[in-house]
Amino acid sequence: MIELIHSIGGYLHDVFVIKFDGWVILGFVAQAFFTMRFVVQWIASERARASVIPVAFWFFSIGGGLLLLIYALYRRDPVFIAGQALGLVVYIRNLYFILLNGKQSSQP
Repeated sequence: MIELIHSIGGYLHDVFVIKFDGWVILGFVAQAFFTMRFVVQWIASERARASVIPVAFWFFSIGGGLLLLIYALYRRDPVFIAGQALGLVVYIRNLYFILLNGKQSSQP
């Protein structure tokens, strides 16, 4: 059991201390953008007492997606790269429709 605790401790030290650099900071900032998009969506929905997706959700999605794509490119992770690149297309397209129509539609 003690060996397991030491192994976990060594793993966490390697991941969070030894490998900590500017790229990890970028990854955390990108993840914060993604977290904020859910926070603004949650607050808007609570205020409206209905499911609402504010425009800020799409801006945070684009910011987080772009930063995570840069991070994924640096890490050379093909799964992460493909996922973030596709997500960016969806986020930008949704924002385009909002800007084109001058408002966000609540109709399906």
